Amino acid sequence: MTSKDLPFQYDIGRRSNYVGRGKEIHFDNINAYVCQPDYDTNNAVILVHDIYGWQFPDTRYITDIFASNGYMTTAVFMKCLKEKYKAMKIGVVGFSWGGMAVHHLMLKNPELKAGISDYGIIRDSEDRYNLLNPTFFIFGGNDHTISPEQVTLLERKLKDYCTVDYKIKVYPGQVHGFAQCKPEDMKPKDVPFMEEARMDMIDWLNRYIMF
Repeated sequence: MTSKDLPFQYDIGRRSNYVGRGKEIHFDNINAYVCQPDYDTNNAVILVHDIYGWQFPDTRYITDIFASNGYMTTAVFMKCLKEKYKAMKIGVVGFSWGGMAVHHLMLKNPELKAGISDYGIIRDSEDRYNLLNPTFFIFGGNDHTISPEQVTLLERKLKDYCTVDYKIKVYPGQVHGFAQCKPEDMKPKDVPFMEEARMDMIDWLNRYIMF
């Protein structure tokens, strides 16, 4: 299968040279990429990758960004963060397929203090809206996999069912995958939206985890 056959298509070739400043670990039969800030912290973020996997350069790139803002970040599970890195407050961020997984996790795991779902496919059912902790939903206005009607449905159902803080934001003109891109890989007119999404994510985590 080539990248052209994948349902969540965006150009991945130009970012293949990013190595990352974190390290790969092996914990309980799970391989993961971990990046830590330059100082000690007990705040952590689980990053749930998209269909390209935890070794994909974009995943490492965005992981490093969260780490540079004070969060120990990994693509592995809570047990590793708690036992190996002594994390106390843990959030979760996911992209595309991972964004859908974050939506599910925020319905099932009260230990996750905050979640961010980036362009996760919306699955409608009555048990999809009673979130356990604050969750931020990010979408691109020109996402070919998620229609404006689906976003409107999510907003309406969360208003009816959700009792914790949540936020839905659509970034005009942006396509699926925009928040993971490096600025040099984007059209100049789209870079401000990518930067805005990054700051919005950090602000959300800071609000519910850092402070």
